[in-house]
Amino acid sequence: MSETDFHPAVIEMAAASIGALRDTTLTEVEDVNWWVQPGEFWVVAGQQYSGKSDLLMHAAGLMTPARGSCRVFGCETKNFGEAQIAERLRVGFVFAGGKLFSQLTVAENVALPLRYQKNLAPADAARPVADLLEWLELAPFADITPSNLAANWRQRAALARALILQPELLLLDNPLGGLDGRHRQWLLKFLEQLWTGHEFFGGRPLTLVVTTDDLRAWQHPRRKFAVLEEKTFSVLGAWDGVKSAASPAVKELLAEPVGTTI
Repeated sequence: MSETDFHPAVIEMAAASIGALRDTTLTEVEDVNWWVQPGEFWVVAGQQYSGKSDLLMHAAGLMTPARGSCRVFGCETKNFGEAQIAERLRVGFVFAGGKLFSQLTVAENVALPLRYQKNLAPADAARPVADLLEWLELAPFADITPSNLAANWRQRAALARALILQPELLLLDNPLGGLDGRHRQWLLKFLEQLWTGHEFFGGRPLTLVVTTDDLRAWQHPRRKFAVLEEKTFSVLGAWDGVKSAASPAVKELLAEPVGTTI
């Protein structure tokens, strides 16, 4: 491989200690060593309160490790500031539940990164926003505020907001949570298109990382998997590594939900 072919890891964590957003003195995950290469699709699984959201926020540079290091596109996140804005804008983040601004319409929420980061006037942001809303089937809801949308569509609007700056790395925190069957299938198919190269990005593939508490929906031979269990981050590798894992947490995350009868 020549020097011109070399690309640094998109995410690189070395002996990273992951703190909790709710209390930064608490350690959620210890000694994380993890490398995400360009074009990979990672699924990080764990039970509720295992530290998935905090790990993802560290991977996005929104939090910094208490010990060890985290680099995003080769830049140490402890040094993230105005001078590193270009690296930060290469990352898109979708929070669990969406976290849209309730006083803004869907279109205004999606346009916000363009207006803030690119200093675009509303008229200049309108066309790319309208195009993206069409891709995500959100055009009928453009002028509606989030409180008047079903959770399925709010989550999709949050995805649109994360994509509007056309990032290279997309992080999604529990993106299937609360979605009905139709919207789950749509999202899984759309993320696959983003990973392999969507027309909205000119066919350029994205690097993806998602978190989940249900591994079954993410089965794929070319994705990579990791699990959080008892403050430990363990790489499982491909799907065969998931199926053969002896971890009780992995077995639970693969289990069918318990049915109920009335």
